[in-house]
Amino acid sequence: MIVAAFLKWVETARTQERAKAANALARAYLRSQMSADERQAAQVAMTYLLDDPSPRVRLALAEVLAAEPRAPRAIMVSLSEDQPEIASTVILLSPVLTDADLVDIAGRGTVETRALVAARGTVSVGVAAALAEIGDAAELEVLLENPGARLTPFTLRRIAERHGRDERIRALLLDRDDLSAGLRQLLVQFVAEALSGSGLVIGAIGSRRIERIAREASDSATVALLSDVHGEELRHLTDQLRDAGRLTPAFLMHALCAGRTDFFAAAVESISGLDERRVRAILATGRLHAVRALLESTGLSREISPLFVDAITQWRSLIQSAHGLELDNIAHRLIARHRGQTGLSDTARALLDMVERLAIAEERRLARDYASGLALAAA
Repeated sequence: MIVAAFLKWVETARTQERAKAANALARAYLRSQMSADERQAAQVAMTYLLDDPSPRVRLALAEVLAAEPRAPRAIMVSLSEDQPEIASTVILLSPVLTDADLVDIAGRGTVETRALVAARGTVSVGVAAALAEIGDAAELEVLLENPGARLTPFTLRRIAERHGRDERIRALLLDRDDLSAGLRQLLVQFVAEALSGSGLVIGAIGSRRIERIAREASDSATVALLSDVHGEELRHLTDQLRDAGRLTPAFLMHALCAGRTDFFAAAVESISGLDERRVRAILATGRLHAVRALLESTGLSREISPLFVDAITQWRSLIQSAHGLELDNIAHRLIARHRGQTGLSDTARALLDMVERLAIAEERRLARDYASGLALAAA
């Protein structure tokens, strides 16, 4: 009888009165002591109000019920599908919406709707993964900024693969402590692509030169990443670089000159398919002809394999010396030994050009460090 009377009254009441009634009804449902029949009657009345022609009435319901764990789920699902002003609070706050509800809302919704899902206090693994698959950069920014979002390595990879070329997404990903070395390398590659594709930069420098600069900048950043990568993660990153065609002679020489000997050994293992123990034994203590044969089995040509053998020999000598902890710059040593050599092929000379650029960059770094040290001492 009470529900019947309420529904009859609703038909003639003004909008403001209906909104107040909706607010009072929702509060009574949540806070008043009701019998089971009364609670059922109140839910029927609120369900009827979902079809009210005025959004003010439905908004009154949403504002009271949005954050309540005891709110009727069917009503909350309906409100989450209402117009944005009404749905937004429910999508953002309602604890009764399930992961399936949220994935469905994200799949059928707009950028704004998905951003609300991404901004919830807690975003589960499944919901975050769904957003990573379908979301645009705007809502994925929200997801990455949300400390309550549970992002697995797979989800982070999908975000990077789909939107890693977006500058803001890259920055948010690179700020994370849980980002794998493989993903960092992928983002570095996107930075290099952005640099090489810039019309302003191409106009100022020229396309061929910018391609070389971008490639070497990408290599430098990747080599820097390698200093903190070990074990299984190193093998995964090596395989990733191999599959991407990044294990070029220039990159391998760059890594070797920078002292990334563990990575160099892992790269030789990955390319040659030989046993890890055998590869490392040859590189560490094998005769020079065995080292050269090993390197050429990876595809290095006879034109440049002697340069790699020499670099490896230099490392052996430095590591075994009394000053092993003060490792000299291998790039400088290679340039000193080979720059004036006659009979070098164009390929070998191009590789030495790259090595010389590394040596010059190292000199500039040392000069900056020295100047900084003097400034600190003077202060």
